[in-house]
Amino acid sequence: MDTNNSRRSFLKGSAIAGATFIIGSPAIVGPPRASVIVVGAGAFGGWSALHLLRKGAKVILLDAWGPGNSRASSGGETRVIRTTYGPELLYTQMATRALQLWQENEQRWNLKLFFRTGVLWMVGTDDSYERAAMPLMKEASIRFEKLSVADCAKRWPQIKFDDVSWSIYEPDSGYLAARRACEAVLNAFLKEGGEYQQAQATPGPVATNRMQGITLTSGEILNADSYVFACGPWLGKVFSFLAPHITPTRQEVFFFGTAAGDLRFTEAQLPVWIDNGKHLFYGIPGNHWRGFKIADDTRGPVIDPTTMERQISAEGLAAARSYLRLRFPALADAPLAESRVCQYENSTDQNFILDHHPEAENVWIVGGGSGHGFKHGPALGEIVSDAVLGLKPPPRELSLGRLLKKSPI
Repeated sequence: MDTNNSRRSFLKGSAIAGATFIIGSPAIVGPPRASVIVVGAGAFGGWSALHLLRKGAKVILLDAWGPGNSRASSGGETRVIRTTYGPELLYTQMATRALQLWQENEQRWNLKLFFRTGVLWMVGTDDSYERAAMPLMKEASIRFEKLSVADCAKRWPQIKFDDVSWSIYEPDSGYLAARRACEAVLNAFLKEGGEYQQAQATPGPVATNRMQGITLTSGEILNADSYVFACGPWLGKVFSFLAPHITPTRQEVFFFGTAAGDLRFTEAQLPVWIDNGKHLFYGIPGNHWRGFKIADDTRGPVIDPTTMERQISAEGLAAARSYLRLRFPALADAPLAESRVCQYENSTDQNFILDHHPEAENVWIVGGGSGHGFKHGPALGEIVSDAVLGLKPPPRELSLGRLLKKSPI
């Protein structure tokens, strides 16, 4: 294959008037195909690229280390998918749509990505968040139960419900195979006609309110009609004006080993759980046979995701064991089977970002996953594709303006 000819075809794609292209079948004759370069193949970038491709765009997807790599916020084995989102209607709706898209695509690909274990949300002393969530969940036709502590203790005697006021149980939620899903999205993207390159991308100069291409590690310059930067915790490095608003933090995850043949702490007998007490802990029983997953959602120290040494701390392990003794006493002496150090890509208000670059109308910035973004990948990618192709404006809640305000650029 002539790579240079392939590049010229991609760059000229938007200039072919009356182009004929296929979205599934039959052929659609319409306006010229838009060309889009997506930087970042994680949950946000990968799904954005796939949706853009399915809507007729010519798409190149780039990633420095590959989808679901060990440095990525979308890496690792598993992620929780739940719809309890307090008063945040947008996220309740997006999680509901995402769950539908996860299931549709795993059937399409004949690949298991979603595990319907149910999700138990344990409520602390202040229950305002959960009380605000339930009417929105009902409005979105999400099945859930409000359970007393006695109800919970009867169903799940493995859990000690001290300091829990009551709980929300979502029977149709569960967890996702994260790294496997990132690879699956890339494979689908390639199979459906997208192009992928593993390379570091640097934004090009901006002139007359448009970015003039991007430069790859090799020095090659790529041009397109539009650019989507979904760089996760690297967004603040790629665009310096975002550095005060995107903070990567160090997060530790622990996987404890259960007794041989003991199913009490696997998804067979226990749902995914989230404990919204003094410190929000969450866990995934079984965790796709990797062990009993537990993590503290408290934001850790600020780090550089490229150079951070990914070794757990003695303090983090001690805190995880202390929590196990409190909530899962039968696992108090469970051995540590595996561990992982990852990162959150936090926006200052924990909301996502989807907006134009303030100085380049052909550049879109997508990020701010803030530790809860992975589940939303399919739904957010759908919204991104509509925005980039001019089909539908993105939600105002995701605008950059709320963060930048009067900050100088």
